[in-house]
Amino acid sequence: MPATSKRSDYEKRILRVLQYIYENPTGDLSLDNLADIAAMSRFHWHRVFLGLTGETCAQAVRRIRLHLSASMLCHSDLPVGEIAKNIGYPSSRSFIRVFSERYGFSPGVFRKMGRVGPLKSKLIAGETNMFKIEIVDAPKRRLAAIFHKGSYIGIAKHFETLATIAGSRGLWPQVKNVLGVYCDDPNAVAEADLRSYAGLEVDDNFEIMEETQELVLKGGAYAVLHFKGPYTSMQPAYNYLFGEWLANSVRELRDEPAYEVYLNSPSDTKPDDLITKIYMPLV
Repeated sequence: MPATSKRSDYEKRILRVLQYIYENPTGDLSLDNLADIAAMSRFHWHRVFLGLTGETCAQAVRRIRLHLSASMLCHSDLPVGEIAKNIGYPSSRSFIRVFSERYGFSPGVFRKMGRVGPLKSKLIAGETNMFKIEIVDAPKRRLAAIFHKGSYIGIAKHFETLATIAGSRGLWPQVKNVLGVYCDDPNAVAEADLRSYAGLEVDDNFEIMEETQELVLKGGAYAVLHFKGPYTSMQPAYNYLFGEWLANSVRELRDEPAYEVYLNSPSDTKPDDLITKIYMPLV
């Protein structure tokens, strides 16, 4: 088998395993079972996974479980104990300990941080600039993207796929930015019908991978909000940008989707230090 075909085969096996973890957080995620999912030797699977992803299987399982739990905390009313069970932790105590180590807050405190309601129209003096916003003339962006339909929580697995493909094929030097494109307002569209894309911004001469599709975002005027913090705590920023800021500006919205540009990665950055630019299209 040619080297390129062999590498592609390994890549598909890893993607299959990552997808399995996302869809079965309470299932058998032992090293042996994941080796079976990958259809690989149990003696060598761990080394192959680590070599191609940069993390062990155990680290991947823990990271994905905690990501799912953070989304559940901010987007559901499930008790902490039930969330712990839903992602495969045997007890609330063990879940709280691991979650607190990763995010720096207990699940209860994290939930309150991510549940801040819409900002009131009468802001406290001095707090109108709680988010940095600038109007820019953004360039056209060409993406190698994966389409997702359903809860925005589920788009994470597609970013996982993109990262695995880019890493295993040595494509990161050709990637300008990592973006999330969100076509619908979750407050106005049924969760099952929400449309979004996970994408890698690339040059015009980049050959789009077969697992992805080309998506072009139009250039032009955008209001850009600078956000620092966990992805699950962005709602207040959106509320302010599309509410208070827009209502007090002289600009009008353009019929294009909003998108996010991620300036660092949760794989090596603490949630509180994640930096995101939210782009809102303007006429």
